[in-house]
Amino acid sequence: MSGFLRLKQAFEAGNRRPIKILGASGQLGYGIPTPAFAEGLGRMPDMIGCDMGSIDIGPNYLGGGRMAVSRDGAKRDLRKVLLGARRIDVPLIIGSAGSAGAAPHLRATLEILREIAQEERLTFRLAAIGADISPGAVIEAIREGRVRPMDSMRPLEAADVEAATHIVAQMGLEMFQTALLGGADVIVAGRACDTGIFAGLPMLLDFPAGLSLHLAKIVECASLCCLPGGRDAILATLDDDGFELESMNPHRAATPASVAAHSLYEQADPFSIHEPSGRVDLRSVTYAAVGDRRTRVSGAKFEPAASQMIKLEGARAVGYRAVLVCSNADPRFIAEREAILQGLDALVASLVCEEGEKDYRLVPHIYGLNGVMPEIPPTSAPREIGMVIECIAANADRALDVLRTTKQYLLHFGYPGRLSTAGNLAFPFTPPEIPAGEVHEFNVFHLMQVENQEKYFPVRYEELDYSR
Repeated sequence: MSGFLRLKQAFEAGNRRPIKILGASGQLGYGIPTPAFAEGLGRMPDMIGCDMGSIDIGPNYLGGGRMAVSRDGAKRDLRKVLLGARRIDVPLIIGSAGSAGAAPHLRATLEILREIAQEERLTFRLAAIGADISPGAVIEAIREGRVRPMDSMRPLEAADVEAATHIVAQMGLEMFQTALLGGADVIVAGRACDTGIFAGLPMLLDFPAGLSLHLAKIVECASLCCLPGGRDAILATLDDDGFELESMNPHRAATPASVAAHSLYEQADPFSIHEPSGRVDLRSVTYAAVGDRRTRVSGAKFEPAASQMIKLEGARAVGYRAVLVCSNADPRFIAEREAILQGLDALVASLVCEEGEKDYRLVPHIYGLNGVMPEIPPTSAPREIGMVIECIAANADRALDVLRTTKQYLLHFGYPGRLSTAGNLAFPFTPPEIPAGEVHEFNVFHLMQVENQEKYFPVRYEELDYSR
């Protein structure tokens, strides 16, 4: 019997108690500090959860089917959390496998887990939950009026769906609950709401949904909610009235202010957390210090949604990128930069497109002047600027070819007051033109109404036994 089913059986027998949830990593593959994780294991948590993915890394990993972390890094972290969970026999729950949570990412993560199990002679029941949504299912939902855009996206069309290399949906906590009830010791899910990783188990034990989801929203980032923020493991202790947070690193403190601030993390509305199955209302939440390093949180309420919505994410290939990295410290060049770059763009096009239409995009990024926040005018001209000029074209050779011409003519571009013809640019390394690989963009970023999640997120079980 799995650790969760034993725990559930104990609760049903009247042995109800607070439960402990260990958030081991905000994103697997970048390293898990060992001292804090070991301290967390020593507290005997009832589950270990890890988020492994995000859209913060951009669309390339989803579109290209690659992990954002190295295979070695992923294996190192997976080994640590898997061995820890099996040693104390509690569920290990991993969401958004392999960075983006599509089929290739899930396969790669499962392959690594099987390798570790074999090397360490482990035995456990593994559940894998796919998150890929078939183009046909999405197109059907479009026709039925069940898809709407998010943020600034335009309405989704069938052509967008067909152009995407991978389309995933974020599953909610319900699918993690299905796997737990199926006796899984280890759960690895494709693209998932980060809250689902941590909230599914306590809600199966009848802890309040609002508290469980609020807890999950905070601990999925490990000790990022602490002062100073970090990636060390965090322990949440949940009872029927609230939960207490403590970083497993003694040099980090979960304070009322830092925890309250993190409750706003990635939320457009400071009083709401939106999930596929409903909304968490934070208007009555209180944060109280427990000593110098812990905070107790209570008051979150859950409001079920009239219908479930799952977020769709899809990416399509748009070409190949190369970048030119250079800088300039001439105040005359800096003052004339806009005219120089406009003239350069026209000149390069006349040179590399003599035999046809323009077949690339050339995009300059000027750091020191609007490179990060172009909407805020600079108060004064900087002493120097850094330039990253990107070219996106149909293939890698074309992108590099355009950038080589761009570099050469920007290097010697004339402008009013120029003092030297030897060159306008400084290069940090050679060659200054760097191939950056295939480029993808999000073209599916929409909400789809569903009746139930089980239709879209299949759970597969596998018995691993390498004990002999």
